[in-house]
Amino acid sequence: MTTLLNADCRIKVSSVLNRETTLYGKQFLTDNSEETCWNSESGTPQFIVVDFGRKVQIESLQIMFQGGFVGKTCQLLAWTDDSEFVEIMKFYPEDINPLQIFPIAVNDRKITSRVKIVFESSTDFFGRITVYKLDILGQDAS
Repeated sequence: MTTLLNADCRIKVSSVLNRETTLYGKQFLTDNSEETCWNSESGTPQFIVVDFGRKVQIESLQIMFQGGFVGKTCQLLAWTDDSEFVEIMKFYPEDINPLQIFPIAVNDRKITSRVKIVFESSTDFFGRITVYKLDILGQDAS
């Protein structure tokens, strides 16, 4: 199991706090710095879409939130050959700062080129999400 995120991946987010992309943009999801973060606007749902640019099989999702700005009810969705997203799993992060790991059951793993992480609700009253680190582990599919 290795990281599936590389320079060829394209990331899209639902929003950026005050449109301050230089302070809170999507580029900070994968920069491996605990000093920078993606911060969404208020409102739900919020989401992150990762386009891998190749077919992969996802085995684990890793996210480091800022406590108080954590997704409470979340979904991981996979893009299908029918051009739609289907659910891989629901997950329920704790309202804490440390890195959280969400393994995907073997029977739920799908081969996909794109995933969408949906934060249906947030521990923040206004629905904001703050993510310091995102990693998606698995293997390339052939």
